Amino acid sequence: MNSGRLLSNPAARGQVAAAAALAGWHGGRIANGWWRHGDGGYGWVGPLFWPFAYHDIYDYTIWGDGIGFWAYGYGDIYAGIFAPYGQDDLAGYTAPGPSGRRHRRVPPLQQLCGDDSREIAGLPIDQIQQAVQLTEAQRAVLDDLANASVSAAQIVRACPTQTASTAPARLAAMQERLQAMIKAELTVQPPLEKFYGLLDDEQKARLNALAEDRRKISATNRARQAQGCQAEPSAALKWPADEIEARLYLNDTQSAALEVLQDTSASAVEMLNAECRPDAMTPPARLAAVNRRLDAMLQAVKLVGDALEDFYANLSGEQNPYAPTFTANFSIDYGIPVGPGVVRPKVTLSHTDKQYASIFQADNFYLLPAKTIFNGSLTWEANPWLVQLYVNNFTDKLYVSGYANNLEYYGNPRQMGIRINRTF
Repeated sequence: MNSGRLLSNPAARGQVAAAAALAGWHGGRIANGWWRHGDGGYGWVGPLFWPFAYHDIYDYTIWGDGIGFWAYGYGDIYAGIFAPYGQDDLAGYTAPGPSGRRHRRVPPLQQLCGDDSREIAGLPIDQIQQAVQLTEAQRAVLDDLANASVSAAQIVRACPTQTASTAPARLAAMQERLQAMIKAELTVQPPLEKFYGLLDDEQKARLNALAEDRRKISATNRARQAQGCQAEPSAALKWPADEIEARLYLNDTQSAALEVLQDTSASAVEMLNAECRPDAMTPPARLAAVNRRLDAMLQAVKLVGDALEDFYANLSGEQNPYAPTFTANFSIDYGIPVGPGVVRPKVTLSHTDKQYASIFQADNFYLLPAKTIFNGSLTWEANPWLVQLYVNNFTDKLYVSGYANNLEYYGNPRQMGIRINRTF
């Protein structure tokens, strides 16, 4: 994951993102997710929208390789609404596990949010210098462009620190990510236009030839890109309007809000189709296409988000998913001096009332029963050492943690372990 050479390959990045997206989805037990892009990548990896975002902008703008960038579209908005991940899935990406670490198969999000190192985000200056044969003045402007590229990557690299449990919150996260990408693109635009404007026709031809050689590294790229971004939603992305009506028992006001949301989603598809992959032949033209596409994505997300907010506002409290009526946490923690240290027994109780894992609630299929989980630990502290024995889910309670695609998924069984820490 830390190899600049690996992350410079769009196909390899797609494979890395796919592995990360599925590793945290119901324990990595399913081979393909329904929100998968046509090129095999995934637009959502846990709570993160658009992994390796700046890499995709960079590769298309500089090298004309759009395998990653143009795969994004309405399907990602749909995935933001209908949430492939359950609460326990998302916790694997952001919260440490019982042993203080994430699930061993789920990589840290920081590795997918972006890397602003010059090895990855900077331009291959020496390669361009040798191929294009730049003058001293042109080389100075190229250095400015490389610095701007690193700065742009810093803008996009922020990772989500919290999980969005509702559809409106996920679309809000999409807006924030897209706004950062647009800001990054605008950072690169002036130095790129200045550099390209200083090249003569022969130098531009050499730069284009270098990009063509770069694209040939992956012979499958063109076949995948031929799918294009202009398409009607697949059957998997059709709105389940009848199912929503039947299971939520919507009143007239709620039905009208749902119809507006569906119409708005259809408008979003048309909006994105209007800014599909153009025939842009130069880096400045491709960066301009990136700007138009990102702006169209942002406007589409805003439109759908506003309609979704209106629909949610009309739902009753019981109709909102993952909204238990009551939660409670209780703990007992007592320190007992023993020799040079302290022995600290601790017992915690966590109770969550029944809740629905979906907006489809007319029957009890998506009902998550109430659960009470007991955890315990026994800790000995004597500076600089800490030794702790712990047990999570002490009673080994069997409980359903979420639903997806008519399948139910279970929470963690009893887990026991020991932690040993030394402070330096």
